[in-house]
Amino acid sequence: MNALTNLSHAITRNYSIILAFALYELASRLRLVSPRLFPSLEAIFIQFWRYTLNGDLPYHAAISLMRAFIGFALAAIVGLAIGWTMARSRRAEALIEPIFSFGYPMPKIALYPIFIFVFGLGTGSKVALIFLECVYPIAIHVYAGVRATPKALIWAARNMNASPWQISTRVLLPAAAPTIFTGLRIALPVALIVTLVTEIIGESRGLGYFITFATSSFEYARALAAFLMIALIGFVLDRLLIFARDRLVFWDKAAPPVM
Repeated sequence: MNALTNLSHAITRNYSIILAFALYELASRLRLVSPRLFPSLEAIFIQFWRYTLNGDLPYHAAISLMRAFIGFALAAIVGLAIGWTMARSRRAEALIEPIFSFGYPMPKIALYPIFIFVFGLGTGSKVALIFLECVYPIAIHVYAGVRATPKALIWAARNMNASPWQISTRVLLPAAAPTIFTGLRIALPVALIVTLVTEIIGESRGLGYFITFATSSFEYARALAAFLMIALIGFVLDRLLIFARDRLVFWDKAAPPVM
């Protein structure tokens, strides 16, 4: 009975995915676009199963996931440090915040040729761009979360002779945690997107390369199978992040989802 209830809840929460698949299949069956460019779900799943069993998709997915994870992890560490410093120091805020405001609208992908020149065409240049794209939303959300902490909580902690370390770990961090996780949820899919884009631009490994090779061979079902793999990875990682948030920020479970 519990299994059926859990399945019902899962379908209710994610029915839009099923609806999207149904609309796609309907459009494919009605041949609104050439079946070669718009293959059926059956053809996509066949390619997905084939290249998963022979190891190609898992191999390229592991490489892409590794690059995305390294860039995202570095951005999380640095973004947390920058955002926290800006929120706690007026001088740091005056120094860093204008740089963020000035640099954030710039398309970071334009810097990719420079990163290739500095770090090479391999993983280093891709991680550098992933880091740069992800550090902005993380740092800004950390900054906003810490600054939004009610002053009454800080005053109460000081009245109880709490040290600066205790105020940071027992007051500011718990208060800012929901907003910090929001920044992480925004940055996570960005990491996957940037990984894919950079691999499409130039690489011989990764899901971006897999897609480029498939489309250049006019095997669009094979390319969409790689997109399906990316979507599954992103969906699972997002749900894992929500799971971690609900366990660590257990007092704020009712907060509305970001995406």
